[in-house]
Amino acid sequence: MTTTQIKVLTPKEGLRLQSGPGRDLIFKLTGEDTGGAFDYFIVEVAPYGGPPLHVHHKQEETIHVLKGKFKVQIGDEIFYLNEGDFAYLPSQVPHAFLNLTGEQGEIIVVYTPGGGHKFYEELGPLMRNGSPDKKTVAQLFEKYEMTLLGPPLSQD
Repeated sequence: MTTTQIKVLTPKEGLRLQSGPGRDLIFKLTGEDTGGAFDYFIVEVAPYGGPPLHVHHKQEETIHVLKGKFKVQIGDEIFYLNEGDFAYLPSQVPHAFLNLTGEQGEIIVVYTPGGGHKFYEELGPLMRNGSPDKKTVAQLFEKYEMTLLGPPLSQD
């Protein structure tokens, strides 16, 4: 079920959250806006930055590269995505991505079902000091039906 409310935003408008140092997210739509159907957000990825290897147990994910070049692991496979490229990351499949450039990258991410912004509302404060307690972060992943599996991807 989706909302009947119209939403029109400028490029920088939306719910701005953080998932780690240099990784800002701008939620254009959250699950609360779409009746739980999906989240749609822009991720501003720091040079050579990206999340650790993890798996979503319930959410499907897509990545659409707006700016930069990304190394993406989906399961046991590695892919290289350039501007305009797209990847689908099914639930239950481990994945991670890494910005391979020395400049900020940008990707569009869609989660279905929606509600992922709640995870980032809790993760951002944990990540601000740069070295959060790994056990606490792993527990937060589990709370939102994800599992933290390993470190971020390397450049090589």
